[in-house]
Amino acid sequence: MSQASTVRIGTNEFGDSVHIPFSSMLPMLDPNSLVIGGWDISALNLGDAMRRAQVLEYDLQEKLYPLMNNMVPMPSIYNADFIASNQKDRADNIIPGTKQEQLEVIRKNIRDFKASNGLDKVIVLWTANTERFCENEVGINDTADNMLKSISINHAEVSPSSIFAIASILEGCSYINGSPQNTFTKGILELAEIHSTFIAGDDFKSGQTKMKSVLVDFLISAGIKPVSIVSYNHLGNNDGKNLSEDKQFKSKEISKSNVVDDMIASNSILYNDTETPDHTVVIKYVPYVGDSKRAMDEYTSEIFMNGKNTIVMHNTCEDSLLATPIILDLIILCELCERITIKFEGQNDSKYERFHSVLSLLSYFLKAPLVPPSCPVVNALAAQRQCIVNVFRACIGLPPDNFMCLEHRVPQLMISKSILPKN
Repeated sequence: MSQASTVRIGTNEFGDSVHIPFSSMLPMLDPNSLVIGGWDISALNLGDAMRRAQVLEYDLQEKLYPLMNNMVPMPSIYNADFIASNQKDRADNIIPGTKQEQLEVIRKNIRDFKASNGLDKVIVLWTANTERFCENEVGINDTADNMLKSISINHAEVSPSSIFAIASILEGCSYINGSPQNTFTKGILELAEIHSTFIAGDDFKSGQTKMKSVLVDFLISAGIKPVSIVSYNHLGNNDGKNLSEDKQFKSKEISKSNVVDDMIASNSILYNDTETPDHTVVIKYVPYVGDSKRAMDEYTSEIFMNGKNTIVMHNTCEDSLLATPIILDLIILCELCERITIKFEGQNDSKYERFHSVLSLLSYFLKAPLVPPSCPVVNALAAQRQCIVNVFRACIGLPPDNFMCLEHRVPQLMISKSILPKN
Protein backbone atom coordinates (compact mmCIF):
# COMPACT_ATOMS: atom_id res chain seq x y z
CA MET A 1 0.00 0.00 0.00
CA SER A 2 2.60 2.55 1.07
CA GLN A 3 4.73 2.17 -2.06
CA ALA A 4 2.45 1.03 -4.87
CA SER A 5 -1.02 2.50 -4.29
CA THR A 6 -2.56 5.90 -4.93
CA VAL A 7 -4.98 8.08 -2.98
CA ARG A 8 -7.77 10.32 -4.20
CA ILE A 9 -7.21 13.81 -2.79
CA GLY A 10 -10.08 15.59 -4.54
CA THR A 11 -11.21 16.77 -7.96
CA ASN A 12 -9.76 19.21 -10.45
CA GLU A 13 -11.60 22.13 -12.05
CA PHE A 14 -13.24 19.75 -14.54
CA GLY A 15 -14.64 17.44 -11.87
CA ASP A 16 -12.14 14.68 -12.56
CA SER A 17 -10.68 12.80 -9.59
CA VAL A 18 -7.06 13.60 -8.74
CA HIS A 19 -4.90 10.77 -7.41
CA ILE A 20 -1.41 10.94 -5.99
CA PRO A 21 0.94 8.20 -4.74
CA PHE A 22 0.09 7.23 -1.18
CA SER A 23 3.77 7.58 -0.32
CA SER A 24 3.64 11.27 -1.35
CA MET A 25 0.81 12.16 0.97
CA LEU A 26 2.99 12.62 4.07
CA PRO A 27 6.75 12.48 4.71
CA MET A 28 7.13 8.73 4.99
CA LEU A 29 10.17 6.62 5.67
CA ASP A 30 12.07 5.56 2.54
CA PRO A 31 12.33 1.73 2.61
CA ASN A 32 15.93 2.06 1.41
CA SER A 33 16.82 3.81 4.65
CA LEU A 34 15.82 0.82 6.76
CA VAL A 35 18.53 -1.13 8.56
CA ILE A 36 17.27 -4.68 9.00
CA GLY A 37 18.33 -7.18 11.62
CA GLY A 38 16.66 -9.87 13.63
CA TRP A 39 16.59 -13.10 15.59
CA ASP A 40 16.01 -16.69 14.52
CA ILE A 41 16.18 -20.07 16.21
CA SER A 42 17.97 -21.26 13.04
CA ALA A 43 21.61 -20.23 12.66
CA LEU A 44 21.59 -20.32 8.86
CA ASN A 45 22.88 -17.14 7.26
CA LEU A 46 20.25 -15.37 5.16
CA GLY A 47 21.76 -16.53 1.89
CA ASP A 48 21.48 -20.20 2.82
CA ALA A 49 18.09 -19.59 4.43
CA MET A 50 16.93 -18.07 1.13
CA ARG A 51 18.06 -21.20 -0.71
CA ARG A 52 16.34 -23.44 1.81
CA ALA A 53 13.08 -21.53 1.53
CA GLN A 54 13.03 -21.77 -2.31
CA VAL A 55 10.72 -18.77 -2.63
CA LEU A 56 12.72 -16.71 -5.14
CA GLU A 57 13.66 -17.89 -8.63
CA TYR A 58 17.03 -19.63 -8.87
CA ASP A 59 18.72 -16.91 -10.97
CA LEU A 60 17.61 -14.23 -8.53
CA GLN A 61 18.88 -16.30 -5.60
CA GLU A 62 22.30 -16.52 -7.23
CA LYS A 63 22.44 -12.75 -7.67
CA LEU A 64 21.35 -12.06 -4.10
CA TYR A 65 23.43 -14.71 -2.35
CA PRO A 66 26.69 -12.67 -2.15
CA LEU A 67 24.72 -9.83 -0.54
CA MET A 68 23.05 -12.06 2.04
CA ASN A 69 25.44 -14.83 3.06
CA ASN A 70 27.24 -12.59 5.58
CA MET A 71 23.98 -11.71 7.34
CA VAL A 72 23.44 -14.01 10.32
CA PRO A 73 20.47 -13.79 12.72
CA MET A 74 20.97 -13.28 16.42
CA PRO A 75 20.05 -16.22 18.67
CA SER A 76 16.36 -16.34 19.56
CA ILE A 77 14.10 -17.88 22.21
CA TYR A 78 13.06 -21.50 21.70
CA ASN A 79 10.29 -22.92 23.82
CA ALA A 80 9.08 -26.29 22.53
CA ASP A 81 5.81 -25.95 24.41
CA PHE A 82 4.65 -23.01 22.27
CA ILE A 83 5.49 -24.06 18.70
CA ALA A 84 5.14 -27.33 16.83
CA SER A 85 7.46 -30.22 17.73
CA ASN A 86 8.55 -30.41 14.07
CA GLN A 87 10.50 -27.16 14.54
CA LYS A 88 13.03 -28.79 16.86
CA ASP A 89 15.45 -29.66 14.07
CA ARG A 90 15.86 -25.96 13.26
CA ALA A 91 16.55 -24.86 16.82
CA ASP A 92 20.35 -24.54 16.77
CA ASN A 93 20.61 -20.81 17.56
CA ILE A 94 18.94 -20.24 20.89
CA ILE A 95 19.29 -17.99 23.92
CA PRO A 96 19.90 -20.09 27.05
CA GLY A 97 18.83 -19.37 30.59
CA THR A 98 15.67 -18.35 32.38
CA LYS A 99 12.97 -16.16 30.90
CA GLN A 100 14.28 -13.21 32.88
CA GLU A 101 17.75 -13.79 31.44
CA GLN A 102 16.30 -14.13 27.94
CA LEU A 103 14.42 -10.85 28.40
CA GLU A 104 17.64 -9.05 29.35
CA VAL A 105 19.44 -10.50 26.31
CA ILE A 106 16.73 -9.28 23.93
CA ARG A 107 16.75 -5.82 25.53
CA LYS A 108 20.53 -5.64 25.14
CA ASN A 109 20.26 -6.80 21.52
CA ILE A 110 17.86 -3.93 20.78
CA ARG A 111 20.09 -1.34 22.46
CA ASP A 112 23.24 -2.62 20.76
CA PHE A 113 21.56 -2.79 17.33
CA LYS A 114 20.33 0.77 17.66
CA ALA A 115 23.69 2.11 18.86
CA SER A 116 25.92 0.19 16.44
CA ASN A 117 23.89 1.28 13.42
CA GLY A 118 23.37 4.89 14.58
CA LEU A 119 19.59 4.55 14.33
CA ASP A 120 16.97 7.09 15.36
CA LYS A 121 14.56 4.38 16.46
CA VAL A 122 13.88 0.66 16.38
CA ILE A 123 10.59 -1.07 15.55
CA VAL A 124 10.28 -4.78 16.33
CA LEU A 125 7.98 -6.99 14.28
CA TRP A 126 7.23 -10.66 15.02
CA THR A 127 7.30 -12.74 11.82
CA ALA A 128 8.20 -16.02 13.51
CA ASN A 129 6.22 -19.22 13.99
CA THR A 130 2.63 -19.17 15.17
CA GLU A 131 2.52 -20.08 18.85
CA ARG A 132 -0.23 -21.79 20.77
CA PHE A 133 -2.49 -19.49 22.76
CA CYS A 134 -1.34 -18.52 26.26
CA GLU A 135 -3.67 -19.25 29.13
CA ASN A 136 -5.05 -15.98 30.50
CA GLU A 137 -4.72 -16.34 34.25
CA VAL A 138 -5.36 -13.96 37.13
CA GLY A 139 -2.09 -13.24 38.88
CA ILE A 140 0.00 -14.34 35.90
CA ASN A 141 -0.57 -12.09 32.89
CA ASP A 142 -3.55 -9.93 33.86
CA THR A 143 -1.56 -6.84 34.93
CA ALA A 144 1.77 -5.28 34.00
CA ASP A 145 3.26 -6.04 37.40
CA ASN A 146 2.07 -9.64 37.31
CA MET A 147 3.44 -10.05 33.80
CA LEU A 148 6.90 -8.90 34.87
CA LYS A 149 6.71 -11.05 37.99
CA SER A 150 5.77 -14.09 35.90
CA ILE A 151 8.91 -13.61 33.83
CA SER A 152 11.02 -13.32 36.98
CA ILE A 153 9.71 -16.65 38.32
CA ASN A 154 10.02 -18.36 34.92
CA HIS A 155 6.29 -19.06 34.66
CA ALA A 156 5.32 -21.62 32.01
CA GLU A 157 2.61 -19.41 30.43
CA VAL A 158 5.00 -16.66 29.34
CA SER A 159 5.55 -17.21 25.62
CA PRO A 160 8.62 -16.24 23.58
CA SER A 161 6.58 -13.62 21.68
CA SER A 162 5.51 -12.11 25.02
CA ILE A 163 9.15 -11.79 26.06
CA PHE A 164 9.98 -10.03 22.79
CA ALA A 165 6.98 -7.71 23.21
CA ILE A 166 7.94 -6.81 26.78
CA ALA A 167 11.58 -6.25 25.83
CA SER A 168 10.49 -3.90 23.05
CA ILE A 169 8.10 -1.98 25.29
CA LEU A 170 10.70 -1.56 28.04
CA GLU A 171 13.17 -0.26 25.43
CA GLY A 172 10.58 2.20 24.08
CA CYS A 173 10.23 0.41 20.74
CA SER A 174 6.94 -0.17 18.92
CA TYR A 175 6.09 -3.86 18.66
CA ILE A 176 3.93 -5.46 15.95
CA ASN A 177 2.65 -9.03 16.15
CA GLY A 178 2.46 -10.60 12.70
CA SER A 179 1.23 -14.00 13.90
CA PRO A 180 -2.17 -14.99 15.34
CA GLN A 181 -1.29 -16.03 18.89
CA ASN A 182 -2.58 -13.97 21.85
CA THR A 183 0.74 -12.28 22.63
CA PHE A 184 -1.03 -9.16 23.86
CA THR A 185 -2.42 -10.22 27.21
CA LYS A 186 -4.00 -7.65 29.52
CA GLY A 187 -0.69 -7.30 31.32
CA ILE A 188 1.19 -6.41 28.13
CA LEU A 189 -1.53 -3.97 27.08
CA GLU A 190 -1.17 -2.21 30.42
CA LEU A 191 2.63 -2.21 30.20
CA ALA A 192 2.48 -0.57 26.75
CA GLU A 193 0.21 2.16 28.10
CA ILE A 194 2.47 2.79 31.09
CA HIS A 195 5.49 3.23 28.79
CA SER A 196 3.54 5.08 26.05
CA THR A 197 4.77 2.55 23.50
CA PHE A 198 2.85 1.44 20.43
CA ILE A 199 1.75 -2.14 19.94
CA ALA A 200 -0.22 -3.53 16.99
CA GLY A 201 -1.50 -6.89 15.79
CA ASP A 202 -2.48 -9.60 15.15
CA ASP A 203 -1.56 -11.77 12.13
CA PHE A 204 -0.67 -10.49 8.65
CA LYS A 205 -3.69 -10.18 6.36
CA SER A 206 -2.30 -11.12 2.97
CA GLY A 207 -4.48 -13.29 0.75
CA GLN A 208 -7.52 -15.41 1.57
CA THR A 209 -8.65 -13.41 4.60
CA LYS A 210 -8.27 -10.10 2.76
CA MET A 211 -10.53 -11.42 -0.02
CA LYS A 212 -13.00 -12.65 2.60
CA SER A 213 -13.22 -9.25 4.27
CA VAL A 214 -14.07 -7.72 0.87
CA LEU A 215 -16.51 -10.33 -0.36
CA VAL A 216 -18.52 -10.77 2.84
CA ASP A 217 -18.76 -6.98 3.20
CA PHE A 218 -20.11 -6.80 -0.36
CA LEU A 219 -22.66 -9.59 0.17
CA ILE A 220 -24.04 -8.33 3.47
CA SER A 221 -24.17 -4.69 2.38
CA ALA A 222 -26.09 -5.82 -0.72
CA GLY A 223 -28.66 -7.59 1.47
CA ILE A 224 -27.40 -11.06 0.54
CA LYS A 225 -27.08 -13.41 3.51
CA PRO A 226 -23.98 -15.65 3.72
CA VAL A 227 -24.98 -18.79 5.63
CA SER A 228 -21.91 -20.95 5.01
CA ILE A 229 -18.28 -19.89 4.57
CA VAL A 230 -15.75 -22.67 4.07
CA SER A 231 -12.06 -21.86 3.61
CA TYR A 232 -9.49 -24.51 2.74
CA ASN A 233 -5.73 -23.92 2.45
CA HIS A 234 -2.74 -26.08 1.71
CA LEU A 235 0.88 -24.96 1.63
CA GLY A 236 4.31 -26.45 2.03
CA ASN A 237 6.54 -23.81 3.59
CA ASN A 238 7.73 -23.80 7.20
CA ASP A 239 4.66 -21.81 8.26
CA GLY A 240 2.48 -24.64 6.96
CA LYS A 241 4.70 -27.20 8.68
CA ASN A 242 4.34 -25.43 12.03
CA LEU A 243 0.56 -25.10 11.58
CA SER A 244 0.22 -28.84 10.99
CA GLU A 245 -0.04 -29.36 14.76
CA ASP A 246 -3.36 -28.72 16.47
CA LYS A 247 -2.44 -26.09 19.09
CA GLN A 248 -0.75 -23.82 16.56
CA PHE A 249 -3.53 -24.32 13.98
CA LYS A 250 -6.10 -23.31 16.60
CA SER A 251 -4.44 -19.88 16.92
CA LYS A 252 -4.63 -19.39 13.15
CA GLU A 253 -8.21 -20.68 12.96
CA ILE A 254 -9.36 -18.05 15.46
CA SER A 255 -7.74 -15.15 13.63
CA LYS A 256 -9.10 -16.27 10.24
CA SER A 257 -12.62 -16.93 11.56
CA ASN A 258 -13.30 -13.67 13.40
CA VAL A 259 -12.83 -11.54 10.29
CA VAL A 260 -16.56 -11.47 9.41
CA ASP A 261 -17.95 -10.69 12.86
CA ASP A 262 -18.42 -6.92 12.55
CA MET A 263 -19.99 -7.26 9.11
CA ILE A 264 -22.56 -9.74 10.43
CA ALA A 265 -23.32 -7.45 13.37
CA SER A 266 -23.91 -4.54 10.97
CA ASN A 267 -27.07 -6.08 9.47
CA SER A 268 -29.78 -6.97 11.97
CA ILE A 269 -32.21 -7.49 9.09
CA LEU A 270 -30.27 -10.54 7.90
CA TYR A 271 -29.00 -11.85 11.25
CA ASN A 272 -30.53 -11.93 14.72
CA ASP A 273 -28.41 -11.37 17.83
CA THR A 274 -27.24 -14.99 18.13
CA GLU A 275 -27.06 -15.95 14.46
CA THR A 276 -23.83 -16.46 12.54
CA PRO A 277 -22.88 -18.27 9.33
CA ASP A 278 -21.34 -21.73 9.52
CA HIS A 279 -17.68 -20.77 9.18
CA THR A 280 -14.99 -23.43 8.79
CA VAL A 281 -11.26 -22.99 8.19
CA VAL A 282 -8.96 -25.86 7.19
CA ILE A 283 -5.17 -25.69 6.72
CA LYS A 284 -3.14 -28.67 5.48
CA TYR A 285 0.61 -29.07 5.11
CA VAL A 286 1.64 -30.32 1.65
CA PRO A 287 5.45 -30.11 1.36
CA TYR A 288 5.58 -30.39 -2.45
CA VAL A 289 3.83 -27.06 -3.15
CA GLY A 290 6.37 -25.12 -1.07
CA ASP A 291 5.60 -21.44 -0.70
CA SER A 292 2.96 -21.58 -3.45
CA LYS A 293 -0.10 -21.51 -1.21
CA ARG A 294 -3.47 -22.74 -2.47
CA ALA A 295 -6.59 -21.19 -0.99
CA MET A 296 -10.08 -22.38 -1.90
CA ASP A 297 -13.25 -20.76 -0.61
CA GLU A 298 -16.95 -21.48 -0.91
CA TYR A 299 -19.51 -18.83 0.07
CA THR A 300 -23.12 -20.00 0.16
CA SER A 301 -25.79 -17.32 0.64
CA GLU A 302 -29.54 -17.14 0.89
CA ILE A 303 -31.14 -14.87 -1.69
CA PHE A 304 -34.62 -13.83 -2.87
CA MET A 305 -37.50 -16.37 -2.60
CA ASN A 306 -35.37 -18.87 -0.63
CA GLY A 307 -32.91 -19.17 -3.48
CA LYS A 308 -29.26 -20.05 -2.99
CA ASN A 309 -26.17 -18.36 -4.35
CA THR A 310 -22.76 -20.06 -4.18
CA ILE A 311 -19.49 -18.35 -5.00
CA VAL A 312 -16.39 -20.55 -5.28
CA MET A 313 -12.92 -19.01 -5.42
CA HIS A 314 -9.49 -20.53 -6.03
CA ASN A 315 -6.38 -18.49 -5.25
CA THR A 316 -2.76 -19.54 -5.79
CA CYS A 317 -0.10 -17.22 -4.46
CA GLU A 318 3.44 -17.10 -3.13
CA ASP A 319 2.77 -16.81 0.58
CA SER A 320 5.99 -15.04 1.56
CA LEU A 321 5.86 -12.60 -1.34
CA LEU A 322 2.39 -11.49 -0.27
CA ALA A 323 3.50 -11.04 3.33
CA THR A 324 6.76 -9.13 2.74
CA PRO A 325 5.18 -5.89 1.43
CA ILE A 326 2.82 -5.98 4.41
CA ILE A 327 5.85 -6.10 6.71
CA LEU A 328 7.24 -2.99 5.01
CA ASP A 329 3.85 -1.22 5.16
CA LEU A 330 3.45 -1.95 8.86
CA ILE A 331 6.94 -0.65 9.68
CA ILE A 332 6.63 2.47 7.50
CA LEU A 333 3.15 3.45 8.74
CA CYS A 334 3.95 2.63 12.36
CA GLU A 335 7.00 4.90 12.19
CA LEU A 336 4.87 7.66 10.68
CA CYS A 337 2.24 7.26 13.41
CA GLU A 338 4.97 7.75 16.00
CA ARG A 339 5.36 11.29 14.61
CA ILE A 340 1.66 12.24 14.50
CA THR A 341 0.03 14.16 17.35
CA ILE A 342 -3.59 15.27 17.58
CA LYS A 343 -5.54 18.05 19.25
CA PHE A 344 -9.26 18.45 18.67
CA GLU A 345 -10.65 21.78 17.50
CA GLY A 346 -12.17 23.89 20.27
CA GLN A 347 -10.14 22.24 23.03
CA ASN A 348 -7.68 25.10 23.44
CA ASP A 349 -6.52 23.96 26.85
CA SER A 350 -5.69 20.44 25.72
CA LYS A 351 -2.27 19.31 24.62
CA TYR A 352 -1.38 17.54 21.43
CA GLU A 353 -1.64 13.82 22.05
CA ARG A 354 -0.30 10.72 20.38
CA PHE A 355 -2.48 7.82 19.28
CA HIS A 356 -3.51 5.24 21.87
CA SER A 357 -0.80 2.67 22.63
CA VAL A 358 -2.86 0.08 20.75
CA LEU A 359 -2.28 1.32 17.22
CA SER A 360 -5.55 0.17 15.68
CA LEU A 361 -4.99 2.40 12.64
CA LEU A 362 -2.93 -0.48 11.21
CA SER A 363 -5.92 -2.87 11.19
CA TYR A 364 -6.00 -2.85 7.38
CA PHE A 365 -2.94 -5.10 7.34
CA LEU A 366 -3.99 -7.54 10.08
CA LYS A 367 -6.44 -10.45 10.25
CA ALA A 368 -7.46 -10.06 13.89
CA PRO A 369 -7.13 -6.32 14.58
CA LEU A 370 -6.11 -5.37 18.10
CA VAL A 371 -8.09 -2.39 19.38
CA PRO A 372 -8.10 -0.46 22.67
CA PRO A 373 -10.33 -1.92 25.41
CA SER A 374 -14.09 -1.43 24.79
CA CYS A 375 -13.50 -0.14 21.23
CA PRO A 376 -15.24 -1.79 18.26
CA VAL A 377 -13.31 -4.04 15.91
CA VAL A 378 -13.61 -3.14 12.21
CA ASN A 379 -12.70 -5.85 9.69
CA ALA A 380 -14.33 -4.49 6.51
CA LEU A 381 -11.35 -3.80 4.26
CA ALA A 382 -12.65 -0.66 2.54
CA ALA A 383 -13.50 0.96 5.89
CA GLN A 384 -10.06 0.10 7.28
CA ARG A 385 -8.26 1.65 4.32
CA GLN A 386 -10.46 4.74 4.24
CA CYS A 387 -9.73 5.27 7.95
CA ILE A 388 -5.99 5.49 7.20
CA VAL A 389 -6.57 7.78 4.23
CA ASN A 390 -8.86 10.15 6.15
CA VAL A 391 -6.47 10.41 9.10
CA PHE A 392 -3.65 11.26 6.71
CA ARG A 393 -5.88 13.74 4.87
CA ALA A 394 -6.48 15.47 8.20
CA CYS A 395 -2.71 15.73 8.67
CA ILE A 396 -2.45 17.87 5.52
CA GLY A 397 -5.55 19.93 6.22
CA LEU A 398 -8.04 18.13 3.99
CA PRO A 399 -11.51 17.06 5.17
CA PRO A 400 -12.50 13.38 5.21
CA ASP A 401 -13.13 12.08 1.72
CA ASN A 402 -16.65 11.27 0.63
CA PHE A 403 -18.20 9.98 -2.54
CA MET A 404 -21.32 12.14 -2.78
CA CYS A 405 -20.01 13.67 -6.04
CA LEU A 406 -22.64 16.39 -5.91
CA GLU A 407 -20.90 18.21 -8.74
CA HIS A 408 -22.09 15.37 -11.00
CA ARG A 409 -25.59 15.09 -9.53
CA VAL A 410 -26.93 18.62 -8.90
CA PRO A 411 -27.94 20.50 -12.10
CA GLN A 412 -26.62 23.91 -11.01
CA LEU A 413 -23.24 22.47 -10.09
CA MET A 414 -23.13 20.46 -13.31
CA ILE A 415 -23.73 23.62 -15.36
CA SER A 416 -20.97 25.53 -13.58
CA LYS A 417 -18.53 22.73 -14.31
CA SER A 418 -19.55 22.28 -17.94
CA ILE A 419 -18.85 25.91 -18.91
CA LEU A 420 -15.17 25.48 -18.08
CA PRO A 421 -13.15 24.59 -21.19
CA LYS A 422 -11.23 21.32 -20.94
CA ASN A 423 -7.76 21.55 -22.46
